[in-house]
Amino acid sequence: MRKNKFLDKNLLYLFNKGEDLKSYLRMGAHKICFDGVDGYNFLLWAPNVKEVYLVGDFNNWSQDTPMESINENEMWTVFVPGLPDESSYKYLIITNDGKKLHKADPYAFYAEVKPHTASKTFDLTYKWKDDNRGNVTNHFNRPMNIYEIHLGSWMMHEDGSVLTYLELAEVLPKYLTEMNYTHVGFMPVMEHPFDGSWGYQLTGYFAPTSRFGKPTDFKHLINMLHKAGISVMLDWVPGHFCKDEHGLGRFNGEMLYESGEQLEWGTYMFDYEKEEVAGFLLSNLVYWIEEYHVDGFRVDGISSMIYLNYGSNKNSEHKQNKDGGEENLIAVKFLQRINEIVAKNYPYIYMIAEESTAWPLVTYPPYEGGLGFHYKWNMGWMHDTLDYFQLDYEDRKTKHNLLTFSSMYQYSENYILPLSHDEVVHGKLSIIGRMPGDYWRQFANLRILYLYQIAHCGAKLNFMGNEIAQYVEWRYYEELQWFLLDYPAHKKHQNFVKKLNKLYINEASLWEQNFDEDGFMWIEADDCEQGVLVFLRKAKNPKDFTVMAINFQPNYYESFDIGVPENGTYIEIFNSDDAAYGGSGKVNSSPIKSNRRSSQNQKDSITIKLPPLAGVIFKKGDEKNESTF
Repeated sequence: MRKNKFLDKNLLYLFNKGEDLKSYLRMGAHKICFDGVDGYNFLLWAPNVKEVYLVGDFNNWSQDTPMESINENEMWTVFVPGLPDESSYKYLIITNDGKKLHKADPYAFYAEVKPHTASKTFDLTYKWKDDNRGNVTNHFNRPMNIYEIHLGSWMMHEDGSVLTYLELAEVLPKYLTEMNYTHVGFMPVMEHPFDGSWGYQLTGYFAPTSRFGKPTDFKHLINMLHKAGISVMLDWVPGHFCKDEHGLGRFNGEMLYESGEQLEWGTYMFDYEKEEVAGFLLSNLVYWIEEYHVDGFRVDGISSMIYLNYGSNKNSEHKQNKDGGEENLIAVKFLQRINEIVAKNYPYIYMIAEESTAWPLVTYPPYEGGLGFHYKWNMGWMHDTLDYFQLDYEDRKTKHNLLTFSSMYQYSENYILPLSHDEVVHGKLSIIGRMPGDYWRQFANLRILYLYQIAHCGAKLNFMGNEIAQYVEWRYYEELQWFLLDYPAHKKHQNFVKKLNKLYINEASLWEQNFDEDGFMWIEADDCEQGVLVFLRKAKNPKDFTVMAINFQPNYYESFDIGVPENGTYIEIFNSDDAAYGGSGKVNSSPIKSNRRSSQNQKDSITIKLPPLAGVIFKKGDEKNESTF
C-alpha cells in the first residue's frame, strides 16, 4: 500500500515547529486519489485526547468513522473513499475525561450557512485570469485610496437578502472603477457565526463565509476586481477568536489555541507561544495570498495583542513580562515574524496595522526594532480632524491646532488616513451628521473634510456610504441608503467624491511623496482667526507641485492673497465650491498670474476668490493646462 503523503514525518515535524507555512495543503479535508481510489483525506491536530471520530452527513453523524492517531496522539487522520464535494462534517473529539466535543475543522475551506455550524468538503480549483497580480513591489510609489466595505450591507435585494459573491462581482468592480478608488478593503470575510460581530469574531479562518456563496465564487469576485485594476485587501484577525462551542475554543477540552480570555470583547486570545498555533496563523496568511490572490491585509486589533493588560479591568490580574513591562513580547515577535515572511516571500503584499496607541516604529523593519508593517492607520489624525469639524465656527478659532498638529508627526510612520466603519457606529453619528450648521453648510463641511484628507500626507481610506453622505449610522443588517442619490445634494456629493478621487490619481504631487518630507510644505498654518490653511504638495519632479487653500469658516473672500513658491501663471484645477458639487459656484475660472508681492513668507503671491467652507487647488501652468475635473 502506498504511503499517505499527508503523513510525511518531515512535514509533521515542521508543523510542530510552526514552520510549515503551507500546512493548509495537508491539514483539514483534501480531495485526493489514494491507491487509485478518489476520496477525501482528513488530518487534524488535537493533542492529549482519547479518541477522534469523523462524523457527517455521509455517515448519519455516527461514530463509525474513527480517525487514526499518529505522532503520539497529536495528529489524527482518516481517508474516506468516494466522499462527494460539499459533504458536511465535524470532528467528534473524546477528551481524556470522557467529554464529547463536536468541532468544526480549523482548516476547513468551506462551512455550512449559519445557523448551521458544520464544515464542508470543497475543491478549491479555480482558473485565475488576473495576470497583473504581483507586479507591484514598491508599495509607496502609487496612489492608495481604499474603499472599506462590509459585503453583507453594501447593497441588498429588495427582499432584504444579501448579494452573493457572484452578484457582487457584477456590480462592485464597476462601481469602484467609476468612483476612481484604487483599492478595496473587505471587513472580515472569514466564517463567523454572529452577524453582529461584523466578522471580527471568527470560527473559520480558512473559509470565506458561506453567507454569500462558495469559495470559488469569492475567488471570482477577486478575479473581477483585479481585472478592473482594483487591489484587494482583507481584514485579518490574529488577535482573538470567538468562544462558540464548535470553534477553536477549548478544542481538546483544554486551552489549546488560546492563552486566556480577552475580557473586553468576550473572546479568547491566541497563544503565540505554541508553535503550532503560530504556524496555524502564519499558514492562514499564506493561504489567502496563494489561494485567493489577495494583495494585502489590514491586521486588526494590534493593540490588544501587544499589551498584556489590554482590555483588563480592576479585578483582573496585572500581567508583566520578564522585564517587568506590560508589553507582550511574544506577540511582538510573532508580528515581526509574519511581516518578515511576507517581505521575503511576497514583497508585493501590503501589510497594514490597525494600532490605536503610540507604539513606536510600527512601520519600521524588525532589524531596526520595528514591527515591520508597511502602513499604520493614523488614529490621531482621524480623532483630531473629526473633533475639529464638529465644532461651531467660533470655537474652531481656538482649536485650530487640531488641524495642524498631525503635520508634526506625519512622517514618523507610513500613515493611512482612515474615516472607517468605527467612526459611524455606536452613537457617534454618520460623518455628515457630525457637521455643524444647516443642510448646505453640512455638505460644504463634508466636502472640505474629504479634500483635506486627499490633500494631507498619507494614503486614504473611507468607509462605504461616506461617498453618498449617508445620514444614518451604519447598520450591519441594512443596505446603504442608496435612495439618497435621488436627492440632488447627495448625487452632487457623490460626483464630488468621484472627481476628487480622479484628481488624486492624476496628480502625482498628492501621493508620490506621501512619506517624504520633501512632499509637503506649509505656506500658512497659523491663520486661526480666518480659519484658512495654505500648503504645498510636491511630486518627485520639483516642477510638479500643487498649492491648496482651504477655508474652514463660512466667510467668503472676493480677493484673498496666498503665497506661491514660483512666479508664473496658476490654474485652478479643483474647487469644492463648484456648483456641480453643490457649492455656491464661486470658482476661479480664469488663469491667475502671480505678482512679486510677498505673502505668507513666499516671494510671490496670487489673489484668488476663496469661497466659504471650501477648498481650492492650483497648479502652475498655462491656459492649455486648465483642469477637466
